[in-house]
Amino acid sequence: MTRGADLGTVAGMQKEAQSADQAPATVTAGGQRRRRWGVVALVVFLAGVVAVYPAALVPVAILLVAVVPFERLFPRHRQPFLRPGLGTDLAWGIAQPALKLVGTAAGIVIALASLAWLPGLLLRPLVTRLPFELRAVLAVVLFDALAYWGHRWSHQVSFLWRFHCVHHSSERMDWISGVRSHPLDGTVLAPPIVVLLAAGFGAGTTGVLAVIQVVTGLFLHANVRWRWHPLQRIVATPEFHHWHHSSEADALNTNFSAFLPVWDLLFGTFFMPGGGRRPEVYGTQTPVPAGFFGQLVCPFRGLRNPVLAVRHPIAELRRAAAALRRGAGQIRAASRRRPAAGRY
Repeated sequence: MTRGADLGTVAGMQKEAQSADQAPATVTAGGQRRRRWGVVALVVFLAGVVAVYPAALVPVAILLVAVVPFERLFPRHRQPFLRPGLGTDLAWGIAQPALKLVGTAAGIVIALASLAWLPGLLLRPLVTRLPFELRAVLAVVLFDALAYWGHRWSHQVSFLWRFHCVHHSSERMDWISGVRSHPLDGTVLAPPIVVLLAAGFGAGTTGVLAVIQVVTGLFLHANVRWRWHPLQRIVATPEFHHWHHSSEADALNTNFSAFLPVWDLLFGTFFMPGGGRRPEVYGTQTPVPAGFFGQLVCPFRGLRNPVLAVRHPIAELRRAAAALRRGAGQIRAASRRRPAAGRY
């Protein structure tokens, strides 16, 4: 998306030329002021988060201490520590504890509204009869399979991609890039979680799986050159997930699995090319602002005003029904063996 100054209608070539000369300086000065105020607002917001919840700094500190040394010793890409976008990612990392409150509340609503607890209740009599060891294995397999489809649909369903594209907007992969995630993006995990809870796997088991999914997801973004060839078809590796983030044409819409690549192998989305080829380019073609606040609000741009649902309830219900039909069609299209060109 390009930005320019509208010079309007002017009288005379001299006045037009003067306006053209002055417009860049005006736009630049205005842009600088907005950036300065944006930085001030961000600092105040993050300071407020830390003041209320000092432990918000702990996850960022753990990632710094646990991952960065390996990136320095075994770098995948030679990139400076203070690379472009680091400030935005640090802001996301510090803000996540506060944002997760919003994401959790939205997730609860989505979990109940999705009716995913109904198939969970159907599985409950079987699950409760299984021994603990077998139940734990089934929990991992079921959670990972459901998370695979939620992640895959996040790329193919336009409404879900609005939120997920923020995560894919980072053009660098390293210790902190994985925290760039919109709070409503994680709600795709709400239905899998409620399935497990309704099926009787227990809050402890379900919670541990959710935490492991987050922790391993952060590790998979690390800028390390490890390839781990023997494990590439068994468990997700950094190389596996780097290809998922690659913006190279043949890598789009691949490697959606969180733990087990078996789902990508089964459904035609596994991509690990040979010949020494490795992912080099990351990011998305979807326009995403560079700053924290811009990324936080950009998924909502272009959506209809919810007040219209009160003023024109019948018309808005029809629009909502049409949107649901479009979403269902996109889910069906995304569920083919290999999805079509992605929303990059």
